[in-house]
Amino acid sequence: MSNRKPYVREMKRTWWSNHPFYRFYMLREATVLPLILFTLFLTVGLASLVKGPEAWGTWLSFMANPIVVAINIVALAGSLLHAHTFFGMMPQVMPLRLKGKLIDKKVIVLSQWAAVAFISLIVLIIV
Repeated sequence: MSNRKPYVREMKRTWWSNHPFYRFYMLREATVLPLILFTLFLTVGLASLVKGPEAWGTWLSFMANPIVVAINIVALAGSLLHAHTFFGMMPQVMPLRLKGKLIDKKVIVLSQWAAVAFISLIVLIIV
């Protein structure tokens, strides 16, 4: 057996901050935190809806708090960022063919955004 020590490269906690790709990746992954809060707020809202009008009014006043509104705006921005990155990589992960020809990447991405806009419009009309 050899008495040599194996090489262990030093890994700092902020290794990701030196490269723009990893900084963007960490930002994208950090957007899950406001989304978790948004989901918890909605879950509490459903529970307050079941409890009655007083609890519902309390929840509505809580949702009107500027901090909660800011968290919801950040959650919306995070959701749009996730959608943008997901829609952008979808044609690379799953290239679609129509009659043997590859469909242009821009067409796939724009059709996904059109579907999001259409579904959002339907939800706005219903609500």
